[in-house]
Amino acid sequence: MNEQTLKKVLINLPKNAPQAIVNQLFVPDFLTALGFNLMERVPEYNTGDCGTVDYALRHNIDDEDTFLSTQSNPYVLLELKSRDCNLSQGSAQYKSTVEQLKRYLMSSNCKTVQWGIITNSEHIQLFRKHGKVIYPATPCLDITPDNFIEIVKNVRNKIENPPKALTVAIYNNKGGVGKTTTTVNLAAVLTLKGKKVLIIDFDPNQRDLTNSLQIKQGTETLYSYLEDKNNKVQSINVIRPFVIKNKTTGQIYQIDVIPVDEKLAIQHEDKLRQNLSIRRLYQVLKHLKNEYDYILIDSPPNWRFFSQSAVYASDVVLIPTKHNNIFSLENAAIAIKDFIPQVQQERKDGGPIALPIFFNGESITDAGRKTAHKAIQDIIKQGVETQFNLVSYFYPHYTKANPNFHIFVLPSYAHIANAAFSRVPAACKDRTAHNYYLQLAKEYFLQ
Repeated sequence: MNEQTLKKVLINLPKNAPQAIVNQLFVPDFLTALGFNLMERVPEYNTGDCGTVDYALRHNIDDEDTFLSTQSNPYVLLELKSRDCNLSQGSAQYKSTVEQLKRYLMSSNCKTVQWGIITNSEHIQLFRKHGKVIYPATPCLDITPDNFIEIVKNVRNKIENPPKALTVAIYNNKGGVGKTTTTVNLAAVLTLKGKKVLIIDFDPNQRDLTNSLQIKQGTETLYSYLEDKNNKVQSINVIRPFVIKNKTTGQIYQIDVIPVDEKLAIQHEDKLRQNLSIRRLYQVLKHLKNEYDYILIDSPPNWRFFSQSAVYASDVVLIPTKHNNIFSLENAAIAIKDFIPQVQQERKDGGPIALPIFFNGESITDAGRKTAHKAIQDIIKQGVETQFNLVSYFYPHYTKANPNFHIFVLPSYAHIANAAFSRVPAACKDRTAHNYYLQLAKEYFLQ
């Protein structure tokens, strides 16, 4: 990377350079600095469904598979804008550009893409794509000649060393919405789809996940794992296997589990915060991110140490609600507009983000649906009053051109609850329950 060249490019760019000039003077050296040579770049790449993105990138495999020639299996997409396009975070042009990039990332020719970049040479942001989930890998950063080198190094390092796992906190500030049931059964269907999954019981007062699977502690506990600052505690001594056997095929599947322990439950909140930072779970899980496809954290229904730690450790937050419980909907909104932004400010890396809510495990009538939507409209109006747009978190498919009010519903089914007595996830025992949770996985995670 020629650092002086990069600085000179920025210094010499006209202040209001149109996109063509940014493309001509900025992009070539920027892409070179990211490690992509001329044969590894395709300008005006056809995404398949949503038109053309400015650049697609992928490293060549060998002389016979140059990306410029094959244009197959892109790895990074770059959406470029002019310098007078306001890409500062929160602006209207920023929001529309992010939505544009997300459409490209989910297009038919971009299934292999794992990264997306937006930039106008004055701002830049990197996004990670994991299955159907797209989330910020950096905040939207101001570019200056003094910081650009470090930004490029950071972006390149992330692209070249992608974390394998998506970390998901299952959280709602309201109890009784099925967080543990969701965690266990989502883990089961992902495992049955061939994904390697770790689940963590981070609700020591309830211990529902640990108890429902009858998981015993290992030779080390979750508390000792978190408390260990010298990396002496090995994850293998904390993680316990939960084995699933397919009765038809005889095939064995395994979900890895970190059970909770009593020492966490008996620690007073102040004592916990003295001994452990809310960053600690995040730090521990970073060492496991390349061993799993998904890490799911069952979080308690409050906004205290354990729930704050779980959300801090996550890439995304999955929020179960009940359509017939207004408090679950109101608490979901509070988490989205108040709690999660608090964590974003502390992390300073763009994450985590909230996924759209879903209705969990209750039969829903047309009348009940209308009542829920009326309550949601009121919640959205309250968000507008505080200048927080909640529409996409409740109605992810809504646009002005297509006012779609669809919310994913996980239907009620008796075997889901009854499975807890047999200590086996319902999704492993019952085909209907399996199909319900598989649809949940496909709605949010599986591309």
